[in-house]
Amino acid sequence: MLPGPYERHRELLRSVVRAIASGESRRPFTEATGQDAADAGMRSTRTAGKVFRSLLGRPFDLGQPGQLGRVRTESSPYGLALAIDYPRCDPSELVAAAGRAAAGWRAAGPHQRAGLAVEILRRLNTRSHELALAVHHTTGQPLQGALRAAGPRAQDRALEAVALALAESERVPAALHWKSAERGGQPLQGTCALVPRGVALLVGCPDFPLWNGYPGLFASLVTGNPVVVAPHPRSVLPLAITVRVARQVLAEAGHSPDLVTLAVAEPERQVHRRLATDPAVRIVDYTGYARFADWLEQHARQAAVFANRTGLNTVVVDSTDDYRGLVRGLALASCRCNGTVRTTPQNILVPERGFSTDEGHKTLRDLGADLGDAVDRLLGHPARAARVLGAITTDEVRGALTDAARHGPVLHASGSVTHPDHPRADLRSPLLVRLRASDERVYTREWPGLVSFLVGTDSTSHSLALLRRTVARHGALCASVHSTDPLVLAAAETAALDAGVHLVENLDDLPADPSSALAELPGCGVHFVTGRFRVVRSRRHAPAAAPVPAPGRPGGTAELVDV
Repeated sequence: MLPGPYERHRELLRSVVRAIASGESRRPFTEATGQDAADAGMRSTRTAGKVFRSLLGRPFDLGQPGQLGRVRTESSPYGLALAIDYPRCDPSELVAAAGRAAAGWRAAGPHQRAGLAVEILRRLNTRSHELALAVHHTTGQPLQGALRAAGPRAQDRALEAVALALAESERVPAALHWKSAERGGQPLQGTCALVPRGVALLVGCPDFPLWNGYPGLFASLVTGNPVVVAPHPRSVLPLAITVRVARQVLAEAGHSPDLVTLAVAEPERQVHRRLATDPAVRIVDYTGYARFADWLEQHARQAAVFANRTGLNTVVVDSTDDYRGLVRGLALASCRCNGTVRTTPQNILVPERGFSTDEGHKTLRDLGADLGDAVDRLLGHPARAARVLGAITTDEVRGALTDAARHGPVLHASGSVTHPDHPRADLRSPLLVRLRASDERVYTREWPGLVSFLVGTDSTSHSLALLRRTVARHGALCASVHSTDPLVLAAAETAALDAGVHLVENLDDLPADPSSALAELPGCGVHFVTGRFRVVRSRRHAPAAAPVPAPGRPGGTAELVDV
């Protein structure tokens, strides 16, 4: 007999569970591929390109229920004609089909669900370059950035969510035994069951559909919840490929493929909002602009909403012993992938009096000029600029570049950059604007893309107070601090804890992605998993001669005393 999905992937899952328990970062897909080899593969692999091109100009069939027609919503910012027709299905039919499939999926148990989730990821891993091309041509990300956001690193991020969901599921014992404090300590027994919350909705992110979407998708599946995937209309293909692979794996294992479905429609139909407020949708995952996250929390009251706001990424500059490294790091972070990565700084807070460095005292004027020069040097070579920047896909970013320049002195103007292979692609350098701390109405807005503000404050303490207040109110994915003073670093850690934001200390090259997926699950830690199920108990009198079992193993029994 062939081993089941859990048995095939048991050792991999267990190794990731152990890594989570010890606080280590485990990246099996990345380690197996090797990022350098993966980047080389992106340049040389022709098979992925052929498979990708075979999708263009054709219907993308999924065999889903409730199909009403077909829809096209994407265009490549690099000029490639995508012309992919997706099925437009009745959202209520997709939710109903997911509900019908839920009972069998719940009965499968967490081990089989986790095994099938890993099998889905394994197959997605073999299509990493195809997925990267799909991300490249829908989001505008450069090829290397698209591979990081869609390939082995994204799959490792999903695998950690699978392992955490499995570990938390195993904490629920299957049987309970205890003695009542009444009636002379009469023995009782019962069962303990993990009950999935219900149909989950994944609202796709336009810039990082897989990196931001995989944790919620796989956490829901492993905890027993079917998922309706609603991609952003600008970037459907990466999630459509994911849904197709998931449906194939589920069907081959004897489960309903309607456990994972794709909901695509024209933007004006607002399918995301319709699904989010459907009474049968009990979980919503979203990463993106704070205004839609706020809308979800206000209107999707029937669901557990896991919203990760992009918000106001903030840098506090107090002092540095590597000024040139600081400037280079800020320049790269401002440019990378059109300023859309998780660590892109929007607000750079610096005392008006300036700050001390290994090159002497620096003023805000010095920092602004040096940062602009560093950006120009970074983007001065067209091939390098194409590897760092992405192509702009929306008028919202273009409008933000024009609008932000009106609010203060421009320290570095945004200009057009030529792509060596796609001359019609719209590449632009970042905009840097000087503001005062009193201009809070400007820098507390969430500005998309390539907009950064150099904000003068009264002191470093004032900078930390602004970080605490603005990030706590408007959200952020990352904050960073540069200081040679341990007391300032300690105060920054406290401010970040108060604001609920991840903090990077004295790292010149802000990473494009974190070292661990679980380190930044949306603002709620383990609740990101445990909030997807409930634990239901039953209890009864134990037979008079029933032995008291040993206290328990995960999925086994536990002995309690009823007080």
